[in-house]
Amino acid sequence: MMINKPSRWEKIKGWLFHFLPHHLISRFILWITRLEVFGVHHAITLFVRAFEVQLDEAEDSNIKNYSNFNAFFTRALKAEARPIHKEPNSVVSPCDGIVVQIGKIESGRIIQAKRLDYSVSELLTARAGADFDSGCFCTIYLGPHQYHRVHAPLAGQLEQMIHVPGRLFSVAPYTTQLIPRLYTKNERVISIFNTAYGRAAVVMVGALNVSAIETVWHGLVSPKSYAVAYYDYQSNAPDSEPKVVKLDKGAELGRFNLGSTVVLLVNNETLSWNPRYYSGAAVKVGYELASFIKPETP
Repeated sequence: MMINKPSRWEKIKGWLFHFLPHHLISRFILWITRLEVFGVHHAITLFVRAFEVQLDEAEDSNIKNYSNFNAFFTRALKAEARPIHKEPNSVVSPCDGIVVQIGKIESGRIIQAKRLDYSVSELLTARAGADFDSGCFCTIYLGPHQYHRVHAPLAGQLEQMIHVPGRLFSVAPYTTQLIPRLYTKNERVISIFNTAYGRAAVVMVGALNVSAIETVWHGLVSPKSYAVAYYDYQSNAPDSEPKVVKLDKGAELGRFNLGSTVVLLVNNETLSWNPRYYSGAAVKVGYELASFIKPETP
C-alpha cells in the first residue's frame, strides 16, 4: 500500500474534522456498538463483507457467538495466527496495520508526514518525554478491518501509564498529512516499560469513534477529570496502583474500539529497523520490526 497525497475530498474532510463534536460522536458510537439487539449479526456480516475481514484467523469465527459489534471488533485471534519472533534482541510489531512513518528521533522530534513533525515532549508530556529525545520510533495505523488488540513489542516491566485527554481527530493516513501535530492533539494512553534494551513507550492514540482504550492491567482508561493522569507502577504512593506488571514479548497489552494508531518509541540508538518495513508497508503483530545491536543493562 502506498500512502498517497490527500485528494481534494480528503482535504475538505480534514478541514471539517476541526468542527465536529468529536467526543459526542464517539460516545454515541461507544453506546451503539455495545447494544445487544436484533440485527447485530447482520450488521457484523455486512462489515465482514465490506472490509474483507479474515474471519478464519479469529479464535471464534462464528459471527452468531458475538453478543454485540464491539465484542466482534475486539475479537481474539487463534494463537497460531500471530507467531511471535523469538530472537531475544528483536522488537516485534505491537499491532497489525500500515506503517505510516518509521525512523530515528532527531533532536527530540518525530516525523509525522512530509514537512510535518512534532516533539516527543508533546506526545509523552514534558514529564515523561525527556528520556526519549533520541532513539527510534515507528507509527502504525490500524484500519477498521484489522485486528485491534495491541501487544508488547519487547519483554519488560511497566513503569508508568499516562492518560492524556484531547481531541479525537481521524488518524487515517491522509489526515496525518493535513493536521499538524495530530498525535499530540488527540487523546492517548501511554505505557512506558523498562526493558533489557532501555526504555520503550507504546502510545495508543485515540481517534474519532475510538472512545474506549483499554489496557490488560487497568481495564478501560477513563479518568474522571480532563487533566493528564499519571499512574505509577513502581511506587508505594497512596495514589499509585501497587501492582507489578511484567509482559513477555508479544503478550497482549491493550485494545482499541474501531480504527486508530500506535506510536512506538525506543530510547536506544543501536536499534536497526527491518528494511522490509517502510512508509506504506503492511505489518502484523509478532513480525520482526527491528533488532538491537547489543543489550544494555536493565
